Amino acid sequence: MIEFRFVVDDLASTSFAYSPLQEAVFSLRCLHDPARYPHQRPWLRRIRPRLESLDRELLTALVAPWLWVPDFLTPRPSRARPAFADELRAVRRTPPGIVAADFRATYRTDEALPPVVARGIADPAAFLVRVADALGAYWQTCLADSWWPRAQSILEADLAHQARVLAEQGAAALFAGLDPRLVWTGDQLLLERHGDTAPWPTADIRIAGRGLVLMPTLFARGAQTVIDASRPPMLVYPARGRAVLSEAPPPVTDRALVRLLGRPRARLLSLLAEPASTTELAHRLDVTPGAVSQHLAVLYDAGLLTRTRSGRTVRYRRTALGDGLCRQAEHQA
Repeated sequence: MIEFRFVVDDLASTSFAYSPLQEAVFSLRCLHDPARYPHQRPWLRRIRPRLESLDRELLTALVAPWLWVPDFLTPRPSRARPAFADELRAVRRTPPGIVAADFRATYRTDEALPPVVARGIADPAAFLVRVADALGAYWQTCLADSWWPRAQSILEADLAHQARVLAEQGAAALFAGLDPRLVWTGDQLLLERHGDTAPWPTADIRIAGRGLVLMPTLFARGAQTVIDASRPPMLVYPARGRAVLSEAPPPVTDRALVRLLGRPRARLLSLLAEPASTTELAHRLDVTPGAVSQHLAVLYDAGLLTRTRSGRTVRYRRTALGDGLCRQAEHQA
């Protein structure tokens, strides 16, 4: 069992974030066990030819057979929505001694280390450069252009949902919804093991003013945390809506809504049950951001959408009027 111990104000400092670096590293789990991630199969089929140009031996070795990864590759984000480049720069600053120690903790014994890792940690500083370069190339070749925008929209929608649950139903409902194995007692968050055959750490983690960061991922079937319990506390959990990654851009079948709004605007309205940005919508629909922006402006002016700004990003979501219009169209279809 893993125990997160809270004191006064620790729950108030609990926050949400997502990490493109974490998702890149966790996505390498698909190379070990693709059947475990059925919603990633279309993406995995597309990138297989590209993997041949990368340091595949090393990339595969970043994940142990039981799907653990070295903690230094998934540092806790310093803000809610970090950029991949910033996170990779932080990885490059990892002390060499931590690189070797984290690989040994991931594989549990030196005998289990893959040859590429065993050779690499003999010179951890040089090995760190190779690891960071390999991850950077993998991100640019396989993730950045088409996969990440869709994945990011799912993670954003999850954060919006979890924030509403916490505000409306409280911490107990929030944690129970992240994973049924999570139990909130009022001053402890317990993560219990149920029938998992993989290695399972036991830890007593004291939040102690450091803040707990909750992070959705597309590459986990249950909640998990870091291997080294002394690191800044974080809890990773399965993101809602992972199945949409295997879907093609959604067709518009509600004829009444199409007749009223036109096919592009009807499709946009159908997608905006959860918040999304112009760029995310453009990637999901395979059209230009400019085209999406024009249609969003019309829907917003008609009172069918709201918009909120987070940093440089504007996110749109259906209003109650937009929800009602979609429901009415479904009934008439």
